[in-house]
Amino acid sequence: MRPPVPPFTEETARHKVQAAEDGWNTKDPVKVAGAYTEDSRWRNRSEFVVGRKQIEDFLRRKWNREHEYALRKSLWAFTDNRIAVRFQYEWHDDDGQWWRSYGNENWEFSDEGYMRTREASINDAPIGEAERRIFGARTEGEADLVIPLD
Repeated sequence: MRPPVPPFTEETARHKVQAAEDGWNTKDPVKVAGAYTEDSRWRNRSEFVVGRKQIEDFLRRKWNREHEYALRKSLWAFTDNRIAVRFQYEWHDDDGQWWRSYGNENWEFSDEGYMRTREASINDAPIGEAERRIFGARTEGEADLVIPLD
């Protein structure tokens, strides 16, 4: 079991979203992949990933290229076993160019609380280092922070 489990309430859906944010901010592919079913299916941009091994490989490639990655997620909507989130993350590439990546994800969970489907739509916008607003994992003071659209 990976609580909270469906059916979700607003409180448990928010908890699941924060747990996902916390996990991804570790940048630990094995830890993050452990939140997904063994046969989890992803669409991430134009890439399709199936299973924990492919998830781990995908995340290693991602975090080898996205330096100083820092993420924020917020609950958008939920039903019994599904959650939709908005997110933004910031990172820089090998050339030092900073990016803010905006997106939406649709999640579907197993009865045991593991994510079995993840569909992510993501856009990248170049930013200057002075425009950054996400610095590492969320602090307690940011607990109720609403992600701006721009």
